[in-house]
Amino acid sequence: MSEAPTTLFGEEHVRRYRETGGEVGHIWKEGSTILLLTTTGRTSGEPRTTPLIYAEDGDRYVIVASKGGAPADPGWYRNLSKTPEVELQVLDEVFPARARTAEGEERERLWRKAVEVWPHYDEYAKKTDREIPVVVLERTSG
Repeated sequence: MSEAPTTLFGEEHVRRYRETGGEVGHIWKEGSTILLLTTTGRTSGEPRTTPLIYAEDGDRYVIVASKGGAPADPGWYRNLSKTPEVELQVLDEVFPARARTAEGEERERLWRKAVEVWPHYDEYAKKTDREIPVVVLERTSG
């Protein structure tokens, strides 16, 4: 089996993750874990899949819209603002979920959880003036 992709936002990562049920691509750099988030394009209406680092909070998944500390939110996050219903793939399980942005104390707690998984988030936060959104993904019944 080939090595996990090293570029995070690539189509190859998505392809290999899907082909192998996450065997390739779930564990990424520095031991971080990756899920596949499929959003609905806010202008195209087309499905858009992005591999993202995640943390777990009980039965919920937590992702961070850091875009490496860029000044603007990533496209996938802007898609969520229009259509919060998404599809997730975690390893070989694919299921519907609903996204919401954490705020206040919940955001601070979940930010700390995310930083445990990917310490670079703290560096990204220093690069930008925006508050980096922390997104909670909760499984829905579909």
